[in-house]
Parts: sequence; structure tokens; C-alpha cells
Amino acid sequence: MREEKKGYNRMLLLVAGLGGLLYGIDVGIIAGALPYMEATSGLNAGQLSFIVAAVLLGSVISTLFAGMLSDLLGRKPMMIASGVLFVASIPMIALAQGFGPLVMGRLLQGISAGLIGVTVPLYLAECLGASSRGKGTGIFQWLLTLGIVVAAVIGFYFSIKVEEVEKLHDAAKIFAFKDNAWRSIFWMSLPPGILFVLGSFMVSESPRWLFRRGKVEAARTALSRSRSPEQVELELVEMQKIASEEMSRTSTAGEVIRESLFQRRYVIPFLLACVILACNQATGINSIIGYNATILIQAGLSDKEAHLGYLFLTVVNFVMTIGAIMLVDRKGRKFLLSLGSAGIIVALLCVGSIFNKTEKLRVDCREAVQQRVNPVEQSAVIPYNETAASALLASAGEAGKAIAGLPTTLIVIYSYGDFRAATKVVRSTDLGAALTIDRGSCVPTSAVEAFFKNPFADLKAAKTAPLKIENALLTPIPSSGNGWFTAIFIFVFVAFFAVGPGVCVWLALSELMPTRIRSNGMSIALLINQAVSTTIAAVFLPTVGRFGYSTMFFAFAGFTVIYFITAFFFLPETKGRTLEEIGEHFERKR
Repeated sequence: MREEKKGYNRMLLLVAGLGGLLYGIDVGIIAGALPYMEATSGLNAGQLSFIVAAVLLGSVISTLFAGMLSDLLGRKPMMIASGVLFVASIPMIALAQGFGPLVMGRLLQGISAGLIGVTVPLYLAECLGASSRGKGTGIFQWLLTLGIVVAAVIGFYFSIKVEEVEKLHDAAKIFAFKDNAWRSIFWMSLPPGILFVLGSFMVSESPRWLFRRGKVEAARTALSRSRSPEQVELELVEMQKIASEEMSRTSTAGEVIRESLFQRRYVIPFLLACVILACNQATGINSIIGYNATILIQAGLSDKEAHLGYLFLTVVNFVMTIGAIMLVDRKGRKFLLSLGSAGIIVALLCVGSIFNKTEKLRVDCREAVQQRVNPVEQSAVIPYNETAASALLASAGEAGKAIAGLPTTLIVIYSYGDFRAATKVVRSTDLGAALTIDRGSCVPTSAVEAFFKNPFADLKAAKTAPLKIENALLTPIPSSGNGWFTAIFIFVFVAFFAVGPGVCVWLALSELMPTRIRSNGMSIALLINQAVSTTIAAVFLPTVGRFGYSTMFFAFAGFTVIYFITAFFFLPETKGRTLEEIGEHFERKR
């Protein structure tokens, strides 16, 4: 291949990879910022959970229209648009004062991520040859993991600085520095977005999109930038063959049959892609990355150790993705997905079992906390230190005596009428730790917000309902050794995810869909993927507050069993085949 074609291919992979970098930053940046946002924003667990989930909700919104817009406007313009939206979201978040601007900024990031998630894999699948498609899409995932590493390095840097400020034992300075820390973390993610926008202007439009729009010469020119003349003509012939076959399918009246996702020849690949993408998120990957520092703190690590553990996790993800890129075009998608999902199941069960050993010692002190509720304002402020923990445990009888004297965490689940919320988790060893519970932290301010929080709730009644403490859960803090033991199995989880689902899911998304329905089919499949991820992120903190981390990890393992069965028994191998050949495979199956 001539040197200029190699250079263009490298640029193509770099620009598309920058899209993966932005997607990774979208997913990973909140993990480092969340502990400081939690400490300074005044938001409760439900609001923080929604801020984490807002990126995923934005992805759902944009994913719904990404395929249609990519068909209408082209792949290249949508890549540019996604980068511009990401760049615009950063100042909105970093300068935010309050819940509303934070949610809007994160929604904008999510919309950007949804466009990237559909358009970039679609663009790569349509621009790269069959022999390099796996490697090219792998690079998208590789730089995605690099984005998560970058976010983790930034978070770890600020955790070191926070530890230095905490030695001053000045609560006001600690608060001010933590508030500045999470804002700075978001500012530092701006440069990759600018580079992606600039790079997107430099690549050609997808040749397959151009061909379907009747721009044959433009398609030939786009192919010529990365292919030999022989390859160009061969692929154009295949495109023409598929287009002719589609036009020849006529009804008895001589009208062209409308191509639908629900035609029998499309149903199997469409359903396979949907199941794989839904299960990909049901492994809990985004929540485990997004809440990783919080998870490791609850497992027994200090703030600095938890951020260091998160940094290790992102490095493992990054390194194992390199291995997956080397294997994906050799071993194939089916083998790696089956291997990866099997390893994930084992790792999740181990993490769930470790958490279960500690969480079964939980003590519920809801009655003691209920007595501290202000009867007039129906609110409560609960300082939490070793003395307060001892008093609460003393009220719990024998169960409280079993963990008396140990450092503990406290989380309160409460309700006003039909609306429930959970506080953040505080440690008895934290300086100045306290929980504030009031109506504004639980009851929505509008009917729209109320509908998304609980469509069956009575908002009017909740505005005057009394505060009810449903649970006040005290859990002993495990040792640092327990925390690192938990971290190791989370590293194993991420390693298997990187080798299998991490790389192969994007290939499954772009390869399984026949050319005719690829953009719309990818949008719907990715919409399901993001809907699952959004739901998990939104319920994660309240669920672990009430039922514990072990319950969530066991649930993730159960969903991954479905993933393994689908990959091992139903997924066809697609390595080394052109997109047109994969479509013909499902046509023969029909």
C-alpha cells in the first residue's frame, strides 16, 4: 500500500480513536469527581445518582435519532457535531452552581456520547476493509479506555492534593479545595474534545453512505484514499450488487418493498445485537467504573487508596484492550465474547461474596434516627462521628453491640409520601461528617421530574407528607486488606471485560446489521444499551444503600450468564468477512 494511503488510514484511526477517547472521558470523569462533588455540592444520593445517570440519559436521547441523522446528514457532519457538543458541555458543568446546571451539562455530554457511540463505529465499519475492521474498531475501544485512564490520573492527582489539605485540619479549606477539585477535573477534559472536532474536518465521508446517496464517484474517491485501485473496484461491485438485489425485491404490484427492521431476514441479526448490547451494560461496567472510587472506599480503602485503585483499574483496562486488539482478528468475536463473559461471571460472584461478609453485619437504627427528626420542619441534621455511632449502635441492642467500637459507615433511606431517597454514605472517622435530610432533597419540584422519578406518585401529597426514616444502616468498615482484595477481583472483572465485550461489542453493533438498516438498527440497539445503563446508574446508590453492594454484584453476574449463553450458542463468527458477506449469511439462514 502506498505511503499516502497508509498515512490516511492512520489519520482515520486516530480521529475515530479520539471519538473513543471522548466516550471514555464521558464514562470515567465522574468517578474521580464524584467524591468531591458529594462532599461540597449539598446534593443527596438520589441527585448525585441522577447526575451520574444524566450522561447515559443524554445518550439515550441522542441515540434515538443518531442513525436517522447519520443517514440524512452523513457520518462526518455528525462526528463534528458530537465533538462540538462535548466541548460546549465542559464550561457548563465546571461553572455550575446547583443541581440544574450540572444535570444540563451532563445531559449535553451524554448527547455527545450517544452520537459518538453510533456514528464512529458505523463510520469505521463502512470505511475500513474486512481485514482491518476488527483492529480499527479495537482502537476506538483502546482510546476509549485511555480516556478512562486519563480521567483516573486526573482524579488521583487531586486525591493527593486533598490529602495534603486535610492535614491542615481546617474544614473550610478542605471544603473549598474539594469544590475546586471536581470543577478542575472537568476543565482538564476539554483539549481532547477540541482535537476531535478539528480531526473530524480532515477525514472523508463514508464511501458506503455516499454510494447509497447516488454519489458513486465521490464514493470511489473516498475509497481511493485508503484502498488500492483493485480493492476500490471490488467493493464498489459488491455495493452495486447489494443495491441491485434490494431494488429487485418487488411486490406483485411492482412496488419496491419497504425495507423494515422487522422483515424476517433482519430480525435475527437485529435481536442478537440488541441482546448483546443490553447485556453489555447489564454487566454493570459503567456503574462499576463510574462509582469505582466510592465502591473501593466502602470496601475498606482510604480516599487516596481508592483513587489509586481506580487508577490501577483503568490501566488494567487499557493494557488488556491492547491484547484484545491483537486477538480480535485472529481468534474472532465469538471466542472473545464467550471467554470474556465467562470470566466476568466469576469475578462478579467473588466481589459480591466479599461484600456480603461485611454487609450481613449491618445494623438498622431507623427508630433512633426517626427520633431526631424536627417535628415542625420535618427535616433532620445528623452529625456522624465515633460518639454518634456509639449512641446509635447502643439503641440497636445485641446487633449493635456486635460492631460497637468499630469504625462504621452510615446511610439513611427516607421518604416523603411516595418519593424515596438515600443520603450519601458517611464514615464515623471523617472530620465533620454529617447528613442533612430535607424535603427538597427528595421531593421533585415539577411534575415532569416527578414523572421520571415515580410516575405513579402523588406529588401534591408528598409536599406535605411527614418525613419517614425507612432505614438507617450502620455497616462496619472493612480493613484495608479487604479493600485491596476486593479491588483485585474488580481488576479481574475489567480485564475480562476488556478482552471480550469491551472491543467486540462495537463490532457486533456495526457488523451484524445489514447495510440497508445499519444506521437505524444501530440506533435502536444502542438505545436499548443506553436505557439499561441509565436505569442501572439511576438506581445504583439507592439500591446499594438499602440492600448492599453484594446484591448489585450478584445481579450483574446473573445478567452476564445471559450474555455468555447468547455469545456461545447463538452468535455467528464474522471475522474476515465483508459487511455484504455477513448480510448474505443471515439471508441464507432465513
